[in-house]
Amino acid sequence: MNHAPTPAPSPANPFESSPFLRACLRQPASVTPIWLMRQAGRYMEEYRAIRDRVGFLELCKRPDLATEVTVTAAKRLGVDAAILFADILLILEPLGFQLEFARGDGPVIHNPIRSAEDIDRLAPFASAEPLGFVLEAVRLIRRALEPAIPLIGFAGAPFTLACYAIEGKGSRHYDHAKTFMYRDPGAWHTLMERLADATAVYLNEQIQAGAQVVQLFDSWVGTLSPGDYTRYVQPHMARLFRLLDPHTPVIHFGTGTGQLIELQRDAGGSVIGLDWRVDLDEAWYRLGPEVAVQGNLDPVALLAPWEELERMARRVLDQAGGRPGHIFNLGHGILPQTPVDNVLRLVDLVHNESRRNIP
Repeated sequence: MNHAPTPAPSPANPFESSPFLRACLRQPASVTPIWLMRQAGRYMEEYRAIRDRVGFLELCKRPDLATEVTVTAAKRLGVDAAILFADILLILEPLGFQLEFARGDGPVIHNPIRSAEDIDRLAPFASAEPLGFVLEAVRLIRRALEPAIPLIGFAGAPFTLACYAIEGKGSRHYDHAKTFMYRDPGAWHTLMERLADATAVYLNEQIQAGAQVVQLFDSWVGTLSPGDYTRYVQPHMARLFRLLDPHTPVIHFGTGTGQLIELQRDAGGSVIGLDWRVDLDEAWYRLGPEVAVQGNLDPVALLAPWEELERMARRVLDQAGGRPGHIFNLGHGILPQTPVDNVLRLVDLVHNESRRNIP
């Protein structure tokens, strides 16, 4: 397990008073920090203007544009952390997968894994150099952000990457991936080990380039039972966490994982991300005091009238109870039709309602 808190930053460190980093370390903070998954996305006019000129993959591969959308969102919203603009599937290209983002259809992999032999053909990934555009974006974003605003790097978790690699696209039932997992456990574990090792390299290089925190997105792991998670995923997640820089906080996030959160905690991570399908107070009680928690407002709440959105946001804050170690976020990413004004008002509400004096 990887629960030991990172040592507090030195006084000379500009992040010493960052509410976000302090919450990651379960230290008292002046406010409950807030950032939002997909905060630089299609709901913002500035992002849509750029996407009218370039495709999604080109945007990911242009460090200047990735920097622009990342920094613009963080500044406009007044959130407590910026998150790198990229995509979890970018790492699949240097491994040998033919990746396309088709407008209206989402990501498509044209040469998905169908057998153990396909795994043998994967390219080695000893360095993130093929993803140098991501690392350059991290460096540019870090220089462009206000000095005291932390930058979050991220990657997809091995299970979610493996599902995309096997399914070849989004899926409702993950039948190809789970059938592969059950039918050939040896090949499955080989694939997961390779993905875990590659992801560790990728995240460590993001940290070296300037990310203060990293998040692992396991968007599809909620499809598993606890028994399957324990057998097919947890050992590889534990391996991945062991390989990461021990001085950098890591957020471990999945959706639909109410049945898995203790197992995720035991796999590793300083912060466990919660989706909206669990009550935050109950989930934190189950997790225990040795991890921070992130979440967990329903993204659809941002489409509600303000009075209802305010009520739901206050409920999350009330369930956290002002305890050190809570990061306010959504239970998943911001939806494209979200009104920006609702996001701005939510950020202000969280800050105003949680402001406190600390020693």
